[in-house]
Amino acid sequence: MLARIEMLTVPFARPLALIAALGAQAAVAQPNGETPPAAFVDAATVVPGLIAEMRYAGPHNFTGRPVDGYQAPRCLLTRQAAAALANVAHDLAPHGLVIKAFDCYRPTRAVANFVRWARDLSDTVAKAEFYPDVDKRMLFRDGYIASHSGHSRGSTIDMTLARASDRTELDMGTHFDFFSPRSWTADPTISAAQRANRMLLVAAMRRRGFRNYAKEWWHFTLTPELFPDTYFNFPVR
Repeated sequence: MLARIEMLTVPFARPLALIAALGAQAAVAQPNGETPPAAFVDAATVVPGLIAEMRYAGPHNFTGRPVDGYQAPRCLLTRQAAAALANVAHDLAPHGLVIKAFDCYRPTRAVANFVRWARDLSDTVAKAEFYPDVDKRMLFRDGYIASHSGHSRGSTIDMTLARASDRTELDMGTHFDFFSPRSWTADPTISAAQRANRMLLVAAMRRRGFRNYAKEWWHFTLTPELFPDTYFNFPVR
């Protein structure tokens, strides 16, 4: 399947006029406002077949509880990023695959929630599933938790691929948000089949302008970003 997907060569035609118009909003965006700028959209209304399993809107995440700023399980992205993701979905559809999103836009209040959680060393309710081999005191040092997130700029998505027929996720070697070197995209300890699935995901996303973060196989950012220097705080609702 990897070989077949590599043959998809239709370039993503970025609508330059639209990007310029939306980009003008960056100078006047209110990062602490409660209302999303017009440049944001619910990706489920744009991306065919998108499965939105927004982990931080519920308790199934590394904190073990819903995270501040997530009032609804919606995948919000800039219109530019959603359009690019829609092209990825169109590429994958002939191969019986769809996109499954775990996190999209992330309010800065959610990032602050993560920081508070990381500093509370007594709170290890989800350790067994998400960081069994990591001392919580090392989460900042090892880069698993940071005080700022590119997700807050609106063009980053955490995701995987699933079969359209039964919505089953492809085996990527680890689950989402597993704090371990095994989650690094090029980790050599995973199986050949798991590696092929990761490379399939990376290739499909790269073709439409998304860059993978090497320490998280699920993390992708569209480049160039519409709001490269703005961190928004409006809630997801």
